[in-house]
Amino acid sequence: MLHLDDRWLWDFWFARDHGEYHVYYLQAPRALGDPDARHRNATIGHAVSTDLRRWTLLPDALGPGAAGQWDDLATWTGSVIEHGGVWWMFYTGISTRDDGCIQRIGLATSTDLVEWTKDDANPLLTVDPQWYEQYDPAVWHEEAWRDPWVFHNPATDDFRMLICARVNNGPADGRGVVGLARSSDLRRWTALPPVTDSGEFGHLEVPQLIEIDGAWYLVFSVYEWAHADARRARTPAVAGTHYMVADQPLGPFSILTDEFLAGDRHGSRYAGKLLWDPDGQLVYMAFSQHPGGPDTNFHGELSDPVPVRVLDSGHLLLDDGLPFGNGLLT
Repeated sequence: MLHLDDRWLWDFWFARDHGEYHVYYLQAPRALGDPDARHRNATIGHAVSTDLRRWTLLPDALGPGAAGQWDDLATWTGSVIEHGGVWWMFYTGISTRDDGCIQRIGLATSTDLVEWTKDDANPLLTVDPQWYEQYDPAVWHEEAWRDPWVFHNPATDDFRMLICARVNNGPADGRGVVGLARSSDLRRWTALPPVTDSGEFGHLEVPQLIEIDGAWYLVFSVYEWAHADARRARTPAVAGTHYMVADQPLGPFSILTDEFLAGDRHGSRYAGKLLWDPDGQLVYMAFSQHPGGPDTNFHGELSDPVPVRVLDSGHLLLDDGLPFGNGLLT
């Protein structure tokens, strides 16, 4: 696994180029002592591997902007896409002037995946109140507009961005959705209605879209405390990685099962991603939090890949020796 002696590592995303996997990840000094303090001290680190197991550290990719800029407090989760011979990294920023409560989305570009330049037009995208909730501490503790996942939509030959967001109506604990924006050039973005329904969760974090056997899987993560009461009445709350499925990249998406792909009461594995390893095997990777239980030390490291099986029903199963549902109710 990827372990940093002096830093915690958590949310991450990949870019693949010439047989190499580049991983970008949020990091913060272990010297902070309190893992909860990592969010306001986050920068974006970078490592590379050919097998997803042995990693070589590279220079950090991004950090906070200068005082007074939109991202001067911390840089958070994003994604990378290649277009026109350029690598485009979309990422989340928070600022000191908002005390980190309002999230915005910006852009950095690179020609080599190592040296990144922030775009002069940042932030590129802020929450659109037509569909999405703006900051109101009486309703929710933040303005959720983060974790951009950008992909090319072949059906319309444009680009779409999936966003961890909240709609502006309904019970506060169930407003979490995966928001959507559209662009023709990766610079000018227009917000659109969400691609998921609300009602299940307070937020759906670190969304990822991946095509598997002709179906589109929308992967996301949720903490135990962010399950809506309506969902808790139906099934026990867990923390971990879940997914929805659709026939088209923009849905409509449906949840095949209440059981998470990887989940337990203390979120041993979180912010998971699906990808193909060098042998073409579908695998799952996540960052490790408290694998020994909620009272153990926060690990803050990237797991090794776990094989994933796709059942005839479309359900996904981690091939790690655990029973179906991965012991999420224990």
